[in-house]
Amino acid sequence: MTPNSSMALSATGLVKRFKTGRSTVSVLKGVDFSARHGQVTMVMGPSGSGKSTLIAALSGLMKPDEGKVSALGEDLWGRSRAKIDRFRLDHCGFIFQGFNLFPALNALQQVTLVLRRQGLSRGEAHTRAVEALDEVGLGPRMKQRPHELSGGEKQRIAIARAISKRPTLLFADEPTSALDGENGQIVIRLLRRAAVEHHAAVICVTHDPRLEAFADRIIHIEDGLIPLDPVRPAGA
Repeated sequence: MTPNSSMALSATGLVKRFKTGRSTVSVLKGVDFSARHGQVTMVMGPSGSGKSTLIAALSGLMKPDEGKVSALGEDLWGRSRAKIDRFRLDHCGFIFQGFNLFPALNALQQVTLVLRRQGLSRGEAHTRAVEALDEVGLGPRMKQRPHELSGGEKQRIAIARAISKRPTLLFADEPTSALDGENGQIVIRLLRRAAVEHHAAVICVTHDPRLEAFADRIIHIEDGLIPLDPVRPAGA
């Protein structure tokens, strides 16, 4: 096994329940999961299947009721809340379908903001932000604000913001659902580059079948369960 394909994230027996009135609904029902550095792991399933809940449990955003998550070799949910927050800041990148951009900030400021929060100096944050925006093809647009950009460009800012942190774990939740086919292809190619060139473990949840061709591994989830966990080599 090569270093960049070593285990980055694993989970066993994840259970998550939500109360709705007097009833309790189980969204995750004992899910096992794993992801490796340098690979794109695609979690696919219909709406309501538990995809977003799974990614929240794996990334430290939502504590499961049962089960364990090992992230970079350590028990994620065994840490204090403050240490989980710091882990996400230092090691995780996030890309969501809603972009989550600040309306008043230009593209460069969107990226430098998170780097400054990581503790980088102003100069280092600026340099790394410019590099990330160049990588996603937005160098000439870095002074534009969100209302001046297309949906595809907004998502590329979100990707630049995520990869500028040089994360070891990159989570993408329906990153192409608001985009047309061409922009969706650009976004998923950038996610694949993050795995191949930056050796991140990329975990992408989607119901978009167009993305299957870009995955190293496809996991199907339905009704809170993963009945099969097939592994397919890239290009197969």
